[in-house]
Amino acid sequence: MSDIVLRAAQSTDAGTTGAILSAFIDETDWMPRLYTRAQDIGFAGSMIESGWVNVATLQEHVVGFMARDGVDINALYVAPQHRSKGVGAALITQAQAHNAHLKLWTFVANIRAQAFYAQHGFREIGRTDGTNNEEGLPDIQLEWRKEGL
Repeated sequence: MSDIVLRAAQSTDAGTTGAILSAFIDETDWMPRLYTRAQDIGFAGSMIESGWVNVATLQEHVVGFMARDGVDINALYVAPQHRSKGVGAALITQAQAHNAHLKLWTFVANIRAQAFYAQHGFREIGRTDGTNNEEGLPDIQLEWRKEGL
């Protein structure tokens, strides 16, 4: 999608980014809902306030976001109707262009995310049984390194 515009998130993007996060939780049968939708918006707002979030927009509407603290990708979500259209790829490609190394965690059950990250050069570096995450779900740590490093 060549009309995707990436930009730093603004405080006014918290509602939309929180709603995108909530939509993923609502439609994912294996993902427990631990927080209210209002808390999801508050969480998105705190990540934005920390300067971690870039958003992807189409015709000035936020359709996806990535939260990244240094090399750690904390969140990458795309609105349901915009998935598989290059939004996530644009966000991850931008992060890779500005970093030599990236890391993230995804759940073992999230096969779609694992395939997406593999397409973008990430590889597995570890697994846990989920005892150390809020959701209590087994997870996988992935990393990407720029070639030659």
